[in-house]
Amino acid sequence: MKSKYFIYSFLSLLMISIFAFNLNAQDLQIPKTEPVVTSHKVNIKGQSINYTTETGMQVYHNSDGKAKADLFYAYYKRSDVNNIENRPLLFSFNGGPGSASVWMHLAYTGLRVLKISDEGFPVQPYGVKTNPNSILDIADIVYINPVNTGYSRPIKDENGKFNRDEFFGVQADIKYLSEWMNAFVQKHNRWLSPKYLIGESYGTVRVSGLADELQDRQWMYINGVILVSPTELGNFRNGILEIANRLPYFTAVAWYHKQLPAELQQKSLEEALKLSEQFTMNELIPLLYKGGFKSQQDLYQAAEKMAYFSGIDKDIFIEHNLDFSYSNFWKMLLKDEGFTLGRLDSRYLGIDRQVAGTRPDYNAELTAWLQAFTPAINHYIKNELKFDVPLKYYMFGPVRPWDRKNSQNNTGERLRQAMAQNPSLQVFIQSGYFDGATTYFNAKYTMWHIDPSGRMQDRFHFKAYKSGHMMYLRNEDLKQANDDLREFILQSLPEKGKPIKYNRK
Repeated sequence: MKSKYFIYSFLSLLMISIFAFNLNAQDLQIPKTEPVVTSHKVNIKGQSINYTTETGMQVYHNSDGKAKADLFYAYYKRSDVNNIENRPLLFSFNGGPGSASVWMHLAYTGLRVLKISDEGFPVQPYGVKTNPNSILDIADIVYINPVNTGYSRPIKDENGKFNRDEFFGVQADIKYLSEWMNAFVQKHNRWLSPKYLIGESYGTVRVSGLADELQDRQWMYINGVILVSPTELGNFRNGILEIANRLPYFTAVAWYHKQLPAELQQKSLEEALKLSEQFTMNELIPLLYKGGFKSQQDLYQAAEKMAYFSGIDKDIFIEHNLDFSYSNFWKMLLKDEGFTLGRLDSRYLGIDRQVAGTRPDYNAELTAWLQAFTPAINHYIKNELKFDVPLKYYMFGPVRPWDRKNSQNNTGERLRQAMAQNPSLQVFIQSGYFDGATTYFNAKYTMWHIDPSGRMQDRFHFKAYKSGHMMYLRNEDLKQANDDLREFILQSLPEKGKPIKYNRK
């Protein structure tokens, strides 16, 4: 009887323990881990380079000194350079908001890139390979994951709660990240290093605001800001600009899929786009300005021209009052062949349940990327960088709702202010011609309107590539885009001993 009671008690305790373990497993605590440093070697531009990678979690403390979040980072530092005072330091962010820093880390500037076809499409077996194009030869790199991306997590109170407003909004995001970056620079003794910010997509909002926040609140001055596939940065393009600015992107994608009229199709992409841009700026925008009071003749002539530059039938433009949306374009360009187009990279094709409709069922490019990037980053961090934590790596984390209303997006103006106050700060914009989310022509428009005075034109630089949102996925563009980054960083370093000031002519 006693033994039966003992067995019963033991089983009860075992069940309670299992239940408690499962309960705790649903809300894993942030592990207390020390940074892991690994040593590596890579060949870049024919040069053998030794480097270390420090992978870890660094705490963010608020203005009261309270620990509020643990941010996951990967810090690549060339180990065969003794004088780091003159060595550039690049802080890298991706976008979303809510996206981990996986994309540029494993496909652009990092020391490993995704196994992928030369044209930028995933291949199996999944994993990574050496990146001989990385800019580590001329700059050290820090990949930062904001709260609830990658392994980064908020630190919850005794009730399991945290203040979402401290992290998930345009200005809140900028504020806490600047504090974290100050602590990182202090910890790693990089105050004298020239500093650069690179952001992709929503990350361009982030780094544009950070340029001002770091200078104004952290007294950390920046040499360069790189905007990869930039958003509008608060420089909104509603109304006729929203309608008109789509057309050059339509032209680029129709050219890629060979849907343009023969006369235009036989031209180079750049030649075709120059004609499309000229029509957009010089004819389409003035006509759209007239709204419903334009003549029928003007309407028909514009529809014919828009059809010429897009591969879409002119009657479709007339039916939409010339306001033909991106989603309609993705659905209709290859409708006769039964394919839809990707949003972030319109070279990708998808198949919908039915041909009818006004938008694709899914993002063909994103599903392809996730199936390759997810196993690659998880395997790379654990097995090559030796950083192992019992947390899910959030490719896209829970950051919604994101405060865009109360936390105003004025980041384009903040970037202008940072440039005005720092005569050595320069900006480089990179875009993919086939990106339908943040189009190359909208990126040009944003660049043209950041500084309405026109006094800083020579400090803006622009380059477009024959790829999509992540233009670096295509091997030719991976090489060229990194070379362009190299050139930008090296030419934006002030001459030794030269005063940083404005000069009267």
